[in-house]
Amino acid sequence: MGTNYYLHTKAPYKTCGRPFEVKHIGKSSYGWCFTLHVVPEEGINDLPDWQKLWKKKGTVILDEYGDRVSKQKMMEIITKREWKGEQVGWSPAEFARNSAVLGPNGLARHRLGNGFCVKHGAGTWDCVTGEFS
Repeated sequence: MGTNYYLHTKAPYKTCGRPFEVKHIGKSSYGWCFTLHVVPEEGINDLPDWQKLWKKKGTVILDEYGDRVSKQKMMEIITKREWKGEQVGWSPAEFARNSAVLGPNGLARHRLGNGFCVKHGAGTWDCVTGEFS
């Protein structure tokens, strides 16, 4: 189970009610590095690219439940992750079945070359392309 996060980039029109424009930031799943959604064709290749977008006036981050998340809290969710135990307690077969490897702070992380993880971030996040939830 996890939580998805979204960047809302344009305020809704008050007259017609058009919703915010939304970009999927990524997903936080317990025991895993944060799955950071990268979109190379839009120039979003890693966390610093997301940070630039967050700094634009009028942007808002919401989780999938509609709760507002501060930019500082979003950074903590992505960069201050750890497994509460010593490490994820998976066998080699479980890591293979989940297309995962052991990552920093005892977390599982997506294996490179699995078709969607294009790189491991410099910290507790993985850069992933494509659609996911």
